[in-house]
Amino acid sequence: MTRALITGITGQDGLYLAELLVSKGYEVFGLIRGQNNPKYDLVRTTVPEVTLLTGDLTDVSGLVRVLGIAQPDEVYNLGAISYVAYSWENAALTSDVTGKGVLNIIEATRLYAGDDISKVRFYQASSSEMFGKVQEVPQRESTLLWPRSPYGVAKVFGHYMTINYRESYGMHASSGILFNHESPRRGPEFVTRKISQSVARIKLGLQDQLVLGNLDAKRDWGFAGDYVDAMWRMLQQPVGDDYVVATGETHSIREALDVAFRTIGVDDWSPYVGQDPRFMRPAEVDLLIGDASKAHDVLGWTPRVGFEELITMMVENDLREQSDLSR
Repeated sequence: MTRALITGITGQDGLYLAELLVSKGYEVFGLIRGQNNPKYDLVRTTVPEVTLLTGDLTDVSGLVRVLGIAQPDEVYNLGAISYVAYSWENAALTSDVTGKGVLNIIEATRLYAGDDISKVRFYQASSSEMFGKVQEVPQRESTLLWPRSPYGVAKVFGHYMTINYRESYGMHASSGILFNHESPRRGPEFVTRKISQSVARIKLGLQDQLVLGNLDAKRDWGFAGDYVDAMWRMLQQPVGDDYVVATGETHSIREALDVAFRTIGVDDWSPYVGQDPRFMRPAEVDLLIGDASKAHDVLGWTPRVGFEELITMMVENDLREQSDLSR
């Protein structure tokens, strides 16, 4: 039985990946930070087959201990402070967890592997936010990185550290440069979930207005459940490498609002949506749209869920969830 360790298992990607690996017959271990973690029960309910281990990406010795217990064949590092807006408020902490945390877990993995460096494969969750002030459209694996947030800078550090360990030690280490991916499990602080949750509450009479920042921001949005399949496929390759994972389509916040409100039967959403400068980024990224040709050709990966289906899925889920909460 193949064994896998997932950091960041409490996030949407961690939960979807755990479900995928369990369905493939893996024995799965999840790293969870701190005592009385509020998401502990969520993981236990969603993927009860997973063994949870306590640890922290800022603690190398603790990570070595966790690896010794889990004895994984595959390590998926999804753990990070991943909310971009928060990274400006807490740049140092974001750097420690999202950046240096990658060094800690990949070094702990190298120490665990010992002389047999090939016995464990490593996945790093890189991000399209690394492209920031984009130097070419669409973005591919070779595109120059120009991050525009502390989060993006930290992700660049982790990305290059993964490449460095692959080249320096011969590790099977891969980075997935994932473009925006969403799901009903996305945190409500992220704009797509904020939209779906607010639209559901407006429909149910629980909320009057949705306040957002830049309505013209455009992203390449896919479904998180599709993207974790690409992660797994990377670690099944003969050698580690870097792959852009994206849909190749871009959509604006306005388009997301169109689909979300149309799901509840509203064609003109302008009376329900306001803007506030507080939700504008200090430095906005440019047009993010990924070229996933390499992932298609090498991994045999293609996204299955389209943009409209994704937004509709999220609104319908929040309608059910908010209706249950309001009873």
